[in-house]
Amino acid sequence: MLSFIPKFTFWDVVDILVVAFIFYRLFLFLSQTRAIQILVGLLLILLLSVISKFLHLYTLSFILNNLITIGIFALVVIFQPEIRRILARIGEKHFGIFSSEEEAERIIDEIVRSCAEMSEKRIGALLVIEREINLDNYIEAGTLIDGKVSKELLITLFWPGTPLHDGATIIRKDRVYKAGAFLPLSLNPNLPQVFGTRHRAAVGITEETDAISVIVSEESGAISVSYSGKLIKNIEPSKLRKVLKGLLIKKTEKRPTLLSLLRKADGEGA
Repeated sequence: MLSFIPKFTFWDVVDILVVAFIFYRLFLFLSQTRAIQILVGLLLILLLSVISKFLHLYTLSFILNNLITIGIFALVVIFQPEIRRILARIGEKHFGIFSSEEEAERIIDEIVRSCAEMSEKRIGALLVIEREINLDNYIEAGTLIDGKVSKELLITLFWPGTPLHDGATIIRKDRVYKAGAFLPLSLNPNLPQVFGTRHRAAVGITEETDAISVIVSEESGAISVSYSGKLIKNIEPSKLRKVLKGLLIKKTEKRPTLLSLLRKADGEGA
């Protein structure tokens, strides 16, 4: 009587679970981006198309079907940043970027000291620390520096009036790789309108890669840090040190967030 029902094997169950897990991770990833709103809209159109067919609303069904056809081609364009970010995450390596913890400590110390001094002198700066994902595909122009990371070099590069002070300085491993580089700007509509190009570039590069951005405001001297598309403003040099250590040195099972690192920094400082 039930012979028409296909028999499920062990591998069928595995197949379903794997596909379900992939879709779950995909929706989880998209839920943290602006793409989720577009995806919900497309799913709504698909649902209306099914309902219109069921109710024999032929004109509406025809229009919605054409919208779906166009939407499939538009998906690649609309989701281009998200697709690029997913592919970058898949290719992400899982080993440290510094040769030793001592080297990481030294570089973090140079970055923090330079940011503290630039903050006092109201020198605008944008530092980007490259991690596992190579930044060459995301940065435009820039002058090759290939110098040892030091407080003096970083302050010199951002000193007002110098040719490279307006762009971003890229740190790769233990070297200042490039200066005066231009980065993709964030299109996040939730960022405050008062944010200028420097802050939007800082967030933009962390939306598409696993890099860390440190910003010093030219107007207020405030230090901010961006990671994974999130931006935390007005942090003290001591907290900046703890955040950078948490992201660059300490190994954790779960990818840390800026808020969790700042809470931990507050707890250690109490």
